[in-house]
Amino acid sequence: MKRAMIFKYQSNRIYHANQQGKVLAEILFPYEEGNIANITHTVVDDSLKGQGIAGKLVQMAVEEIERSHKTPKFTCPYAAKWAEKNYKKC
Repeated sequence: MKRAMIFKYQSNRIYHANQQGKVLAEILFPYEEGNIANITHTVVDDSLKGQGIAGKLVQMAVEEIERSHKTPKFTCPYAAKWAEKNYKKC
């Protein structure tokens, strides 16, 4: 049986680490002036590719950014492509 992934939230970061502490999936969204949170980096370990985790990370980051009353900016290439398809406020 497959375990559900547990994502940890930190300021400007959401990630998943394995039991040994190795980060296997991560998204970074530092705050900028003007109430902007810039999604700059999304990475998923090869062992998890093809499971939709990168898209889930971007979705979770956007939700967290909006909960903080900030506006997402998409400079990470993956996040920018995701936003074109999924984020109607662009």
